[in-house]
Amino acid sequence: MIDTDYIRTMARYSAWQNANVMESADALEDSARQAERGAFFGSIQATLNHLLWGDRIWMHRFAETGMPRTASIRESIGETDNWSDYCLARTAMDLVVTDWAARLEPIWLDGELTWFSTAANRSICKPKQALVVHLFNHGTHHRSSRTGARAVRRATRAKRARRALAHRRRCRLSAERAARAPCH
Repeated sequence: MIDTDYIRTMARYSAWQNANVMESADALEDSARQAERGAFFGSIQATLNHLLWGDRIWMHRFAETGMPRTASIRESIGETDNWSDYCLARTAMDLVVTDWAARLEPIWLDGELTWFSTAANRSICKPKQALVVHLFNHGTHHRSSRTGARAVRRATRAKRARRALAHRRRCRLSAERAARAPCH
């Protein structure tokens, strides 16, 4: 089904896309990143925190890395406290994933992984290959959701439009003042 080359490619792709979303979201005010957007996780920041949480929980299961800070999907929106913490944690997690992918041996993909799911409140056993695909699909899903990259792009465009409108108003007011000024 999949091999280590696929995993390495997807790890690099995910890191690249996460960096793109971070760069776009970084152009927003905190209030815009935290604004309710009507989706399951609400805001851009909450959605990105959930995605970080998901990567952390799967990497803990795959490679015994550290556990997420929060314990459940519901709490995942608070995985980091602020934008700066998120950016540091996201960058570090992308390094964890790409390093894991670079060192992954093909034999690891054989068989199944069993873990206790707090969401399902039971042990679950699934093929490792399917779970790795899920790791990367989860990121793609949330980066393209209403509160993921599309929301960041919309908010960034709206901010640029507001700045352009304010600039046009300032120019118009300057022109009106100049027109009313007495000639000497």
